[in-house]
Amino acid sequence: MRRRLIAQALVRSDQEEASPEVDRFMNYVKSKQRVADHGEVFTPPWMVEAMLDLVKDETERIDSRFLEPASGSGNFLVRILQRKLAAVELKFGKSDFEKQHYALLALMCTYGIELLPDNIAECRANMLEILVDYLNLEESHDLYRAACYVLSQNLVHGDALTMRTSNGQAITFAEWGYLGKGKFQRRDFRLDILTQMSTFGAEGSLFAHLWKHEIFTPTKTYPPMTVSELAAATGDAAKEAV
Repeated sequence: MRRRLIAQALVRSDQEEASPEVDRFMNYVKSKQRVADHGEVFTPPWMVEAMLDLVKDETERIDSRFLEPASGSGNFLVRILQRKLAAVELKFGKSDFEKQHYALLALMCTYGIELLPDNIAECRANMLEILVDYLNLEESHDLYRAACYVLSQNLVHGDALTMRTSNGQAITFAEWGYLGKGKFQRRDFRLDILTQMSTFGAEGSLFAHLWKHEIFTPTKTYPPMTVSELAAATGDAAKEAV
């Protein structure tokens, strides 16, 4: 509703002198045309903070998972990652090994879907910059390349409404877990199946008697992987990225 009203106001502003309200909202859009075509309006920082504070404990838990279905350039995801990294520093700041691996886990637990290709590229770059600055990484570092790979898997160019990628494939997300001693576990799940969880679990549902693991099984399970192995997968991911 808010985006539709803004779009209408922007259309009117082409025909008459813009109001202060329109001027203010123009700070949160890239162009009037993008608002009209896609309803694209970026959330201001103060609102991002207020909304994240509603789930403050979760934003400060390293392994809590967040999905932003319209990620834009990452206004929400960047702040979530920054909060998680603050928790990493508090708990593991004295150990470089643990700090690096839990920082990567924090990145692994943030997910996004974005319809517009320039936004998803910008979101990936913004998220990578946050991690790189925190760990002081060079591009040649395995952690840098591993992070690039994770971002290519977690931040998807697609449509959250249809749950399809820009190439028309079903959106699949990797569930990452840290096993300790430098090893990560990955299991892939289809988004459209995951969104049916509440339906299957509803009392009186045809499937209510089934345990979740009987329905929601991963489409693929990978052997434990090290940072170096994740870094080595970056080349293949680059070919798939849009």
